Amino acid sequence: MPNPRTILITRPIEDSARTANLVTARGYIPLVAPFITVRTMQPAPIPLTIQAILVTSGNALPGIPPSNIPLLAVGDVTAARARQAGFTNVQSAGRDAEALVALSRAHIDPKSGPLLLAAGARQGFATAVALRSAGYKVLRRVTYAATPVRRFPPDAESALRGDALYAALFLSAETAAAFVRALPVRLTPHVRNVLALAIGNPTADALNSLPWRQIRLARAPTLDDVLAQL
Repeated sequence: MPNPRTILITRPIEDSARTANLVTARGYIPLVAPFITVRTMQPAPIPLTIQAILVTSGNALPGIPPSNIPLLAVGDVTAARARQAGFTNVQSAGRDAEALVALSRAHIDPKSGPLLLAAGARQGFATAVALRSAGYKVLRRVTYAATPVRRFPPDAESALRGDALYAALFLSAETAAAFVRALPVRLTPHVRNVLALAIGNPTADALNSLPWRQIRLARAPTLDDVLAQL
């Protein structure tokens, strides 16, 4: 029987380098095989009336010009990426979109002006609805589009078919759904040998249709907590 040490990293290529380094540091072999590609929209000026920017994914940041306007990020990784991009007034909700709404309600007065919610195409609607229900005026701006792969990546197929995968990392429900859609039926039995590591419940739900050896849910929606499940 093979002794698999390979970890499949399904993230977009822009986000995979740090993840691969962390996997290597844990003694595993990273295999980068993106299941979505990210296209950034052309940055547009931020309206002067905006009192804060909300970001639910680090993928949204390249589509926003850096500024000193308060930026509320969904988690610590996105917050760190925002600071690296040149945003100077950044707070992290430390968890998920629900926590981002709670952070907004705790620190921002709805009467002070509108919020800009930077999101992907077809994303961010629930967050916008929750904020509007709390009395905020929300301008939702699409700053990127995530497109699922049409074909299962050949390197990932070879590793799966050869039972060389120990685990697969899924850091978004969209990526998980793309994996499930792209998986050839002939490879489904091989999934039984692989651990699926999910960053949150929506991601785990997207994976449930496949017969994984186990789906392990991170205790908190961060990369470190996902990797802690190895």
